[in-house]
Amino acid sequence: ELYIHIKEQRIKDLLIGTGLFVATFCIGLGTQSGLVFANLEYAEQTMRGGHSELEKDKDSANKTKGLDLDYATAWSYGIEETMTFLIPNYMGAASSYDVGTESHLYRSLIKNGIPKNSAKDFCTHAPMYWGDQPFTAGPVYLGAIVCFLFVLALFLVRGPYKWALLVATIFSILLSWGHNFMPLTKFFFNYFPMYNKFRAVSSILIVAEIAIPLLGFLALKVITDRTASKEKIIKSIYISAGITAGICLIFTLLGKSFLSFTSPNDVQLTSQIPEWLYNIIIEQRGLMMQKDAFRSFIFILLGASVVWLYANNKLKTAWFALALGVLIVSDMWPVNKRFFNDNSFKPKTYQKQFFAMQPYEKQILQDPDPHFRVLNLTTNTFNDSRTSYYLKSVGGYSAAKLRRYQDLIDQHISKLNMNVLNMLNTKYFIVNANNTIIPQFNPEAFGNAWYVDSLLVVNTPNEESEALNTINLRNTAVLDVQFAQFTENFVAGHDSTATVRFLKYTPEYVEYETLAEKPGTVVFSEIYYPYGWKAYIDGEFAEHFRVNYMLRALNVPAGKHHIRFEFRPDSIRKGSTLALICIGILFFTIIIYGGWRIYKSRK
Repeated sequence: ELYIHIKEQRIKDLLIGTGLFVATFCIGLGTQSGLVFANLEYAEQTMRGGHSELEKDKDSANKTKGLDLDYATAWSYGIEETMTFLIPNYMGAASSYDVGTESHLYRSLIKNGIPKNSAKDFCTHAPMYWGDQPFTAGPVYLGAIVCFLFVLALFLVRGPYKWALLVATIFSILLSWGHNFMPLTKFFFNYFPMYNKFRAVSSILIVAEIAIPLLGFLALKVITDRTASKEKIIKSIYISAGITAGICLIFTLLGKSFLSFTSPNDVQLTSQIPEWLYNIIIEQRGLMMQKDAFRSFIFILLGASVVWLYANNKLKTAWFALALGVLIVSDMWPVNKRFFNDNSFKPKTYQKQFFAMQPYEKQILQDPDPHFRVLNLTTNTFNDSRTSYYLKSVGGYSAAKLRRYQDLIDQHISKLNMNVLNMLNTKYFIVNANNTIIPQFNPEAFGNAWYVDSLLVVNTPNEESEALNTINLRNTAVLDVQFAQFTENFVAGHDSTATVRFLKYTPEYVEYETLAEKPGTVVFSEIYYPYGWKAYIDGEFAEHFRVNYMLRALNVPAGKHHIRFEFRPDSIRKGSTLALICIGILFFTIIIYGGWRIYKSRK
């Protein structure tokens, strides 16, 4: 648009249009500013907002202001894998794929003496994927006819929007390659706002999935509007069909001779199965690619034939649209059904069964203590959500965990550091004993809050994390040098009679009651978060600080006191005020514009 307006000397129009765009964008964004401000704060503290403060060996190459580069590029689309746009099973479809009982794999298993039930079970979850990604549930398939129309558009469509869509497509593909094309990936990670927050760089292919069909529609518009000569349209159809169908035909006839159908990720697979079975899996991958390449070849010929008939005035527009629509749906629908079908749905009874309270959960919930945590060692601890349905879990999964909590998981919790698990008030471990899941009581858990005898100040986050392995956290709290001011005029001391009583817990506030003969430092088994949480002692604001890498602490005077933590983020308050202003501007503009239009029409 900039190029067009400069070329046509319409700079004033460009400035007015851009100004209106910026104004409306800001007002629209402002109506959600409460959420935006809060999320910006939160993102800064999460895995997506920055690198861990713990120094690592790979930091020089890996450190960004968002996710770790190697973590974010783990799901990079392979350069060769881009062929799945045209041939869905080019890379074996999915890591766990149902090849069916009519497959070469199933017949070979039976031939090698594997029982039918075992062979069927194996074929239901066969390891077919052989691409670069750690695992995947399916390919990015755009459709054979859609790819043909996209290539056709490159010959027929004229003007800047063709080039804009083409460049967007190319950029989307190059960025999806991630660690396979690091110069561009690093450039975007370092200089493009918010890009380093995305977990999987391959998700950027959504741009190509919009741009490619859109450019294909523009080709159909040229054909139906007859804005190009008949000769050019016919010639372009031949060339586009020749390119796309030709690629499919090459892979159909020769693909098995020059593709390996093996992956570096097969190392684990080959260690678990015999060589003869691995060779059969490779053969099955080749057959799947070959079959889908021929399938795409046929659909391109059919699609190109319909377009050719219309270009030669052999079909009316309505029949042309219907025929092409039926072909595209016939191409896309069966491929979609491979990955999203009846097996993707569960009856309501399944949900009730899945969340039915288990005997070990009933036993744990009989504990009179209302607030404690558990660690479930019978499941994939840090990718599990089921435990949190009834219990408060030390594990669980979030795509945007607090960065410091992920550090605790990596450095301590996953290694079962009891010092750290005790400070997190892990009162029960859920374990498997003789094929029975039982709760194991932990008498050493520190509770919801406790007084410490001393404070240890360290100079770096690494020292703070390392101290969690060595010091007794029940008696000593470790804090970073940035919080050293909390030790200057306050000396923690031993008081054997000091107590902290937990009163109430809600998502918005937590209450405690303390009783001590001496002033002391109380550590709370709650996560420290710098934005929003405010502490009050007997209704008076008191500044709290971070200890033990992750927890809250508060210096409390001697005597009996009521302590309350409240979550009242300033970002929400300020954002809500701004949102109201923007909503007011929005409706005021609508009213003024509507009134002006009525006035003009009457006049």
